[in-house]
Amino acid sequence: MRIILTTLLLATTLLAAGETRRAPGFSLPDAKMQEHDLADYRGKVVVLEFMQTTCPHCAAFAGVLNEVEQKYGSRVQILAVANPPDDQAKVGQYISGHNITYPVLFDCGQMAYSYLRTPSFDLPHVYVIDAAGMIREEFGYSALTREIFEGKGLFPVIDRLLQGGGTAHKSTSRKK
Repeated sequence: MRIILTTLLLATTLLAAGETRRAPGFSLPDAKMQEHDLADYRGKVVVLEFMQTTCPHCAAFAGVLNEVEQKYGSRVQILAVANPPDDQAKVGQYISGHNITYPVLFDCGQMAYSYLRTPSFDLPHVYVIDAAGMIREEFGYSALTREIFEGKGLFPVIDRLLQGGGTAHKSTSRKK
């Protein structure tokens, strides 16, 4: 009996570790006051970044996201989400200063909370959502995820999802 319970507990733990969840829906305005609804991007891989204009790691990641946009074109949608204290003026300067062409959306924190499930979080934080709207990867900035935010580590994740490999590795790294 003890072996069966141990086996069931281990199986449950393994399933929970690789568990995916549906990406929470949202509709947020960008700097041009155009609404972006996550449902509009079904059929594409979505890279969803939570950022702030004063975050140096976010600035480095903007360069990576520009490369992602150039490499994958319309097959991947990048959405960045700014939260207070960022405002339209700060975000406008950030967009022009980093040559950003993907949408930067405005959130008051509610949408971020639906993803992160915590009132405070470190930035940048990124989710990779598959074409069916499921969160397949989540990365918080840390020494272990530096290659995602400052190098080429995001590219194999996107390649795997574009090739139909919906079971990407769960690589969450949160600093609290």
